Amino acid sequence: MLAPLAFGDIVLLLAAPAVGSFLGTLILRLPAERPVVTARSACPYCGRRLRAIELVPLVSWLASGGRCRSCGTALGLFYPAVELAALAVAVWSVALFPGWLAWASAVLGWILLAAAEIDRRHLLLPDVLVLPLVAAGPVVLYAAAPWQVTPAVLGAVGGFALLTAVAWIYRLVRGREGLGLGDAKLFAAAGAWTTIAGLPSVLLVAAASGLAAAGVSAYRNGGFSGERKMPFGPFLAAGLWLVWSFGPVQSFG
Repeated sequence: MLAPLAFGDIVLLLAAPAVGSFLGTLILRLPAERPVVTARSACPYCGRRLRAIELVPLVSWLASGGRCRSCGTALGLFYPAVELAALAVAVWSVALFPGWLAWASAVLGWILLAAAEIDRRHLLLPDVLVLPLVAAGPVVLYAAAPWQVTPAVLGAVGGFALLTAVAWIYRLVRGREGLGLGDAKLFAAAGAWTTIAGLPSVLLVAAASGLAAAGVSAYRNGGFSGERKMPFGPFLAAGLWLVWSFGPVQSFG
């Protein structure tokens, strides 16, 4: 029999779709350097400002049939998809982590969600999203397991140093960029949250999933292309999220 949810878990789950709505705005506006908080929401096609009743996560989209009430243009699935993804992150966190750690896990997942989608779209991992994760990891681990702080700091330093070195070697050998500095910063965040012991597992998951995605892309496009760029951030984010949730690979199961 399932245990009843704590009040904090219920609040987290109820807040998740609204957070997802904000993440959708962040994903669209941050790379374009548009105001994220101060600018009013509007239809991207006719420009009409949306009323509060039209901004209720998921419900408003369903009520309008996924179309603008003024111009009738289909609004697409982006916002409801992000809102559902944010809710899924919250459900995952509540299922795996007790008390305040569920909130910490959800915030981590939400930031990774936004960073991964921005990188997928623009090959960009914004510092404003990634660097706070580097700082927050040791703080969360200090509160949860104080003995993990030193391994977390070592993980952050080691993660950044490793991918920076890999990027430098790739550039030296191939004469072009292979990994961005944002990837190194995200790997530093992975070390900060999973400690230095978790870095190999994060890299394993990221590399395996990245190779699988590259294989699918090559199949769809008739072969591999050295000119086709693929973001590594989403795969690093997936590796960080899984290792944070379940521990290093040898601990799975």
